[in-house]
Amino acid sequence: MKFQQILKASSATAVLGLALASQPAFAQVVPATDETTEGQDEDVIIVTGSLIQNPNLERSAPVNVTTEGEIELKQATNAENLLREVPGVVPNIGGNTNNGNNGTARVDLRGLGSNRNLVMLNSTRIVPSDTFGAVDLNNIPVALIERVDVLTGGASTIYGADAVTGVVNFITKQDFAGMDLQLTNEITERGDGNRVRADLVLGANFDDGRGNAVLSVGYMQADPIYFGQRDLGQCVVNSLTGFCGGDSPTATPTSFGFANVAGNLQVSPGGNSLVPQYSLFNFNPFNIYQVPYERFNSYGEAHYEVSDRVTVYGRGLFSKNTVSTIIAASGVFGESLTVPGNNPFLPAGIRDQLCTINGIALGTACNTNPAIPLGVVYRRSVELGPRISEYVSNVFDLKAGVTVNLFGNVDFDIYGAYGESERDETRKGYVARSRLQQALNANNTTTCTVTTNGCVPLNLFGQPGSITPEQAAFIGGVTSTVTQASSLSQVHAQIGGDVGYTLPWASEPVAFAIGAEQRKYFAAQRPDNLASVPGELGGAGGAVVPFEGRYRARDAFAELVLPIASDRPFFNELTLEAGVRRSWYDVDAPGDPSFSATTWKVGGTFSPVPAVTFRANYTKAVRAPNIFELFRPQSTQLTNLATDPCAGAAPTTNATLRAVCLAQGAPAASIGSIQDPAAGQANVTVRGSTALQPETAKTFTVGVLLQPETYLSGFTMSLDYYRINVTDAINAPLPGDLIAACFGSLSAASATDPDCTSIRRNPATGRLSGSPATTPGLFAPLSNAGRLFTDGFDLVANYRTDLGFADLDLNFSGNYTRRSFFDASQASAANRFPDCPGIYSANCGIAIGGLQPKFSWSQRTTLGFDGVDVSLLWRHIGEFEYEFANNPGIGQPNPGNLPRSLFRGAITGTGPFVGQQVDLNRIKAYDYFDLSARFKVLENLTLTTTVFNLFDKEAPLLGGQAGTTSANSGNTYPSTYDVIGRRYSVTARLQF
Repeated sequence: MKFQQILKASSATAVLGLALASQPAFAQVVPATDETTEGQDEDVIIVTGSLIQNPNLERSAPVNVTTEGEIELKQATNAENLLREVPGVVPNIGGNTNNGNNGTARVDLRGLGSNRNLVMLNSTRIVPSDTFGAVDLNNIPVALIERVDVLTGGASTIYGADAVTGVVNFITKQDFAGMDLQLTNEITERGDGNRVRADLVLGANFDDGRGNAVLSVGYMQADPIYFGQRDLGQCVVNSLTGFCGGDSPTATPTSFGFANVAGNLQVSPGGNSLVPQYSLFNFNPFNIYQVPYERFNSYGEAHYEVSDRVTVYGRGLFSKNTVSTIIAASGVFGESLTVPGNNPFLPAGIRDQLCTINGIALGTACNTNPAIPLGVVYRRSVELGPRISEYVSNVFDLKAGVTVNLFGNVDFDIYGAYGESERDETRKGYVARSRLQQALNANNTTTCTVTTNGCVPLNLFGQPGSITPEQAAFIGGVTSTVTQASSLSQVHAQIGGDVGYTLPWASEPVAFAIGAEQRKYFAAQRPDNLASVPGELGGAGGAVVPFEGRYRARDAFAELVLPIASDRPFFNELTLEAGVRRSWYDVDAPGDPSFSATTWKVGGTFSPVPAVTFRANYTKAVRAPNIFELFRPQSTQLTNLATDPCAGAAPTTNATLRAVCLAQGAPAASIGSIQDPAAGQANVTVRGSTALQPETAKTFTVGVLLQPETYLSGFTMSLDYYRINVTDAINAPLPGDLIAACFGSLSAASATDPDCTSIRRNPATGRLSGSPATTPGLFAPLSNAGRLFTDGFDLVANYRTDLGFADLDLNFSGNYTRRSFFDASQASAANRFPDCPGIYSANCGIAIGGLQPKFSWSQRTTLGFDGVDVSLLWRHIGEFEYEFANNPGIGQPNPGNLPRSLFRGAITGTGPFVGQQVDLNRIKAYDYFDLSARFKVLENLTLTTTVFNLFDKEAPLLGGQAGTTSANSGNTYPSTYDVIGRRYSVTARLQF
């Protein structure tokens, strides 16, 4: 279905929701504060983690719940905000990700990747947002959310593949009747970053309560906040040198790199000669901490009891999201170009220097040469303005089904669902390399040698501003588009209930669920010609390759819950549970590859007395490769690498190192003058494979729940240990893995070692950066060679009491991540992977996300008076250390060419940090406080106000080489730490 048709028919979403019905909840009633992040109401129903319908049966897997009350206090404008502060959730792509944002928001449980957890709406999958298979949280209808259930640990047996690290289940309000209008406005203390949200929910019961229909429509908008609007981001701080003011050889005026010249040469201030590079480009002020965003969404659902035994239900979701990223100006980023000797803008002094460097005789041979090599060229085309990518996503997802009561408490449920997502990225402000070379080929100021496309000769040798509007319009007057499309169709059928038999010591009957489902996935990436040519768009990070693929998953599953005993001496409750799922996958590719997998779980709960419950759960989970991993063709992109073992003088004194650098394609003349990757970004060549197999995870949780109602009324506490071990993990090696595989031991390094020769350098300069058309860089194909592991503890405690003058609620949710690592090769004899909790570097965070602290917690204290609630939220982020903090620093002896520590000392250069003493290798523990007040102004009107980051705490200064480009930007980690500062939010809520 075309999205133009969907847009015209968007109102049909509401009609469908009114005509169909919602699936009955497969539920579990738990005590008042069992596994809640904040104070939840009594009889909260947990629907996540089981297919069994009996609400009274115990469950062995812990579920963390964020309730409607907490959602209201957080005044979240989208679903991402509801999850980011949950301990154990690691930031991924979202509203504070700029360079690397793909127009979506994702959740990453336990830091093992957003593709390893499942996002559901009322226990049903929704369509992924792209070829990667992740769900865009921007599509979740926040206004209708009653609570958010987070189950961490393998859940593939219950929900199928992708639930390796857990499930995030958004539960909407059921049987809603009335009107709920919410208006939210948030603005920073500095008067920028305005965020607005408006939502209207309408619901009604009909036919004497046999049916219910609800419709939610919403709008949300956010303004950008630029790095330059905060002291922290005003200048680029180099993490390795402590210099503030700029970075990267890509500056203005133009600079040139040659294999036989140490360092880059730059057009002199006078413009008549080439001199050693003297200026850097401060790209920070043009980037943004908060991406601009706009969303229109509608959601409808309904159910109707056709008879006492038959209920029909359905839902419809439609969302249109617009997200923009803004980064510094485009230009020439290490491209090999030429210029004719009689170019009108080429000064004679520079022409003669270029000829001398290239071995061209001066005089006529130089002056009339049609193509004098410029080496590799770097220039920021500031005259074009910033690079802007606008992502427009259109999503719809429909579901309809019927539940039939067969007999007793046994129901048959069947539903079908279908969804499509289409995201168009429009790129503007990029320099087109082909037009750049065409514009250089000119012998006068008005006409190019080749005049197609309205070519205007280019002045590449002037000072900033020398590129005229006409020249800029030609080299940058292109618009490029990339489309990501995906679809998911699914059919699910199951029979479940209880068998009508209760074991002699138990009070609840044996319960079961058995069923089957089929899911069909399709995804495609469709770039235009500009985006698909390597190096054509200056600073686009490599070619976007076209591909598409599809596969089908068929599952058969069964689950059993066996109550053994209840209300007996020393056996207040004993329940066992088990489940199994058999899955078959058929990939639509040459040779029709297929694979299968079996997942299972066993678990149980034991409560010797009402106040104490022990629980344990062990599962085998799988994740099938997604379409991106299966079908992505080979292409060269960017990765993060601050230092290169071949850089500098080291290869001139170490013969083995020299031989390795040469074997990787470095020109002999470049040895001794090779530079580190430009801006800390190296090229990397990646690819998928239809030979990939499912990865396997063994997950284990064990814990205790305390509810000492007799001794301490209103108090509950749970402590759970979790362990997730993923083998045959589908991943590519990280930059540190690839460098260590070759250069880890120079005494054992070999110029013929495949780990070394797979690295391919810039043929002109020997660097690992340059044009993706000529510099493959590191080689990191996807494989099943990896291993992922994490373990830790979750602690949840809640206390509620009446103080007489007010009700007191204390709620605590904390996480201690003991270990978390990615091993690129399980067979590797020298495992060099870092244990990432409490560590930051480009090797930690296998996805795009932020940091994973060892300790993190969220504690809320709420005092409830008559008509007024006052609440303080305390968020704690533990301390961090740079991965190589204890290695030699700049200027210190460095045997074995180890990775360097970051800068320690006084910041130099220009900007707000100059003279400040820093140690960029450490981040102290951070504590943030948010103060909220909720007023019942009228019977139907509630006003909620919040001061976020009450003490206006600034994010830590780390520079730009302390991690990956996506996670570490604006001199810090903006998805982990608050870069916005103190801000105020007000929500008015009218309910009838």
